[in-house]
Amino acid sequence: MTGIRCMLMRGGTSKGAYFLAADLPADQIEQNDLLLNIMGSPDPRQVDGIGGGHPLTSKVAIISPASRDDADVDYLFKQVGVGEATVSDRQNCGNLLAGVAPFAIERGLVRDYPVRIHMVNSGELAIASEPGVLEFPAAGGGELLPTGNVRDVADGLDVTCVNAGMPVVVVAARDLGRTGYETVAELEADEDLARRVRSLRLAAGRLMGLGDVSGTTVPKVTLVAAPKSGGLICTRTFIPVRVHESIGVLGAVSVASAVLTDGATGRDMAVFVPGQTRFDVEHPAGASEVYLVPGVRAGVVRTARKLFDGVVFPREY
Repeated sequence: MTGIRCMLMRGGTSKGAYFLAADLPADQIEQNDLLLNIMGSPDPRQVDGIGGGHPLTSKVAIISPASRDDADVDYLFKQVGVGEATVSDRQNCGNLLAGVAPFAIERGLVRDYPVRIHMVNSGELAIASEPGVLEFPAAGGGELLPTGNVRDVADGLDVTCVNAGMPVVVVAARDLGRTGYETVAELEADEDLARRVRSLRLAAGRLMGLGDVSGTTVPKVTLVAAPKSGGLICTRTFIPVRVHESIGVLGAVSVASAVLTDGATGRDMAVFVPGQTRFDVEHPAGASEVYLVPGVRAGVVRTARKLFDGVVFPREY
């Protein structure tokens, strides 16, 4: 059996397998089949692979030398399904982004910080510095409001559709008959809410120009409520069916960008002062700090830690 060089890292509040692109098949169908077998999918437990049985621990980062002059490395993210045999590259992952620079340094692709990272999934650029700061020089790198509207009606609900690095649908928790302070377990046990969120996501995906999103992981749906612990806003995020234990890096940037926009869903609940540039986005596990000058720059603090570096042995594929 042939093994493949792999580093397992915690990136932010996620965990993923990091590979050099050169160590994986170039053919995308073959590569995706291989990743499913490495992670142990499809299986809710992923017992025959290195996945952790949850979308937050079934992630892959593929790193290669930069394909553009303004970057040092390319970073391709792939979300591997857990109970389903799916591999998606239709979104970024800001959590695994936190591990890209240390991985690239260890593998000899770059010498030191700062590291300019081309996020292949979206074409955007991130800059990683040694203290764990990830900066996005052009916050969003495109249309912040993909529908062209600050507010839309999707599936009968007032929403703001935003993309500041991650496509997100922001909806007030109260409009779904919830407080927005429920625990992850409470939300995941709420079958009626899950149906509403799925229906909303499908409708919003069409509005955002993403087409049929039934087989993808974006857009995310984030329920917002007034902050409880001194933050900007309180969030509960679906990814897209399970509930996030916290919030993704780029998701936090997108939500903050939305609620700081005049007239947006959640703006009336957001707490901040004019001129403020640092914001805590509250979530079930605490808060994520976002640095944001709307339309100019955005950044977050996200740490990463190497868990093991070695060789992974996939099952037959």
